[in-house]
Amino acid sequence: MAEGYGYGKVILFGEHFVVYGLPAIASALGSKTIAKIEKSDRFELVDNRMETPGYKKGKFYQQKKSLELMFKALGINPEKTPFRIVLEGDLIAASGIGASAASCAAIARALNKEFNLGLSDEKINEIAYEGEKGYHGTPSGIDNTAAVFGGLIWFRKGSPNVIERIKIKQPVEIVMGNTGITADTAEVVADVRKRKEKEPKRFEGIFREYEELVNEARKAFGEYDLKKIGELMNKNHSLLQEIGVSCEELDTLVNIARENGALGAKLTGTGRGGNMVALTPGKELQERVAKAIESAGFKVIRSEIGV
Repeated sequence: MAEGYGYGKVILFGEHFVVYGLPAIASALGSKTIAKIEKSDRFELVDNRMETPGYKKGKFYQQKKSLELMFKALGINPEKTPFRIVLEGDLIAASGIGASAASCAAIARALNKEFNLGLSDEKINEIAYEGEKGYHGTPSGIDNTAAVFGGLIWFRKGSPNVIERIKIKQPVEIVMGNTGITADTAEVVADVRKRKEKEPKRFEGIFREYEELVNEARKAFGEYDLKKIGELMNKNHSLLQEIGVSCEELDTLVNIARENGALGAKLTGTGRGGNMVALTPGKELQERVAKAIESAGFKVIRSEIGV
């Protein structure tokens, strides 16, 4: 039996903007998806991941396409050499935490071991990116990069992609609040593109403001200026509201986090559902914000960035 893993992720800065070549900052989460491959008399996928209700059903056909793309890229035919893939781990299958990328990375690693392909992490990342196309159409590449490499990452899409590690003084506690809504990433990305084409000058101004913001954020991480990072997260959320990817539930979660002391809070990932992330340094503040969100009826993840 071969086994592989992929990290969950949180995008701290850059959702949607990264698709257009602007920089983004992401961090891997401590939670992982584990893929196990067992020999079988027929191909089978057993998905035992915990989930936001309806997530796996809603992503079924995208997951099927994702597997087909990875098999093709690796030159593997599951009909000629059948096997069973079992997905598990402590990362919840939900929108906004890189669940699809984590599964793609885990599966790519497990297939690499099972078929003795000798792939480097860079090549694993390429295969995971192919898998992400099944879910997102034209993915940015940031999710699979965080899923494969872990850590805190500066990312810019290009030929080739720019991937740089960001070092910070010590890990910082965060809280993620789940709206319980599963978003269709490809649909939301396509809608943003249509809006940009209709209002190019407005979007040009938003993009310019975002680029200044993300460069400030990188500097703030280097200086371990958590207050500044929080302020920039708040501004980033406002820009995401302007391009139409927030929703009432996300804004509610953001407000609860800020009202209970979070230094900053914003949607993370696709938007229009999925998760919000709040910067909550220190276990006491993290717990206060997490309990406030739970009291409002939402699920939370307590984690850290910069690990």
